[in-house]
Amino acid sequence: MSAKEKQGFSLYFLLAFGLAWLCQVGGCMALLQQKNAVLYQLALIATMFCPLLAVLLVQKVFLRQPVGIGWKVQGKRRFWLAAWFGPAVFTLLGAVLYFAVFPSRLDFSCSWLVAAYGGEMDAQTLRSELGVSTLSYLLQNGLFAVILAPAINMFPALGEEAGWRGYMMPRLKERFGLLNGRLLGGVVWGVWHWPLMLLVGYEYGTNYLGAPVLGLVVWCVVCFALNTLLDLLYEKTGCIWVPAIAHGAFNAIAALPQVLITPADAYYNVLGPMPIGLISVLPMLAVAVGLTLHQMKQEQ
Repeated sequence: MSAKEKQGFSLYFLLAFGLAWLCQVGGCMALLQQKNAVLYQLALIATMFCPLLAVLLVQKVFLRQPVGIGWKVQGKRRFWLAAWFGPAVFTLLGAVLYFAVFPSRLDFSCSWLVAAYGGEMDAQTLRSELGVSTLSYLLQNGLFAVILAPAINMFPALGEEAGWRGYMMPRLKERFGLLNGRLLGGVVWGVWHWPLMLLVGYEYGTNYLGAPVLGLVVWCVVCFALNTLLDLLYEKTGCIWVPAIAHGAFNAIAALPQVLITPADAYYNVLGPMPIGLISVLPMLAVAVGLTLHQMKQEQ
């Protein structure tokens, strides 16, 4: 990179973090002080588009260059299928691993759903009057998350993917190498979420094992694993829509295993059963590391 391009890369981080953290803090304050969940959700959506906005400002305004991101729909079918269905596979594997380690935490009594519906109806009433049970919830929401949600969620996810995978990762890998670049990229992406985690308990809640430090660290591990797989999809296809689909699919399916634990066991969310837990992320982490090491071996 030229000296001005290096300045532009630094400016990208300043904008991507500065704009996003303003949105995150503003949204959290709206939720905490005004109980305005709608404004909070809108702030989260705006946050996701900040990396793309940062790329456009740097490349088009500061450097006056093309953004250099692959927008054309292309790539082999197997990578599109991996993007669409891979997050569901990792979510399932992570949940199976978590409950294999902690079998006593597997709960089919519908207690999580009872709490989610405000505690006004017991499990039997939920089944008889609303037709809601653990199995029906998993089937209905699981099918939606696997079949339709990736196509819907990919649009807000594109805002992040264009910045992180489309712009940031090629430059980090060029500067630090494949493994170190992906490690650093994962940490950067993880830290970018920290205001949400510290202010409103994004991902793990506010009362969990090792809070808040353990959650911040585990989230960076999760982001490294996911960043690696999304980066690999972009490498293989040259199409930013592919990691956007995978990102959207992950956002849709990741919370589903939560229904299989009791509300009290949410204290251990930092461990699982969602794929953002330290134990449940292990299948995804193993694949990410394995594929990266395989790439490094091939390049040598």
